Amino acid sequence: MSHRISLISQQLTELTALLKKASLWSNEPVNAEQLASTRPFCIDTLRFEQWLQHVFIVKMEQLIELGMPLPSSIALCPMAEEAFSDQTPFVSELINLIADIDEVISGKRLQTKYLSTADVSSNKGTATGGES
Repeated sequence: MSHRISLISQQLTELTALLKKASLWSNEPVNAEQLASTRPFCIDTLRFEQWLQHVFIVKMEQLIELGMPLPSSIALCPMAEEAFSDQTPFVSELINLIADIDEVISGKRLQTKYLSTADVSSNKGTATGGES
């Protein structure tokens, strides 16, 4: 397993744990109709945390397990910033972890909120207008 794949796998595990810690993980399954949405992030049928749990994490883990190519470009962070704007006390951790996942997969960090000091100094010009 390449270092990149190993890192992404670790980040998916961390995302699962953080969603659970933030009480955003559901033990209830979603139905086939909800998953059949053609809208980005199934925005018309699922909350973003449900999409992360039931679509993103599941598909990424399947790709890794099967040795299939991973996407080369994603941008989850802008949606996460919007979806989690009024959420949990763990919002900063969630946004930063999702931005980390974006960066490992696509080489870009589109984060604008809840920037950590390390993000601001290492991503000047990429991440702007941050909040702490």
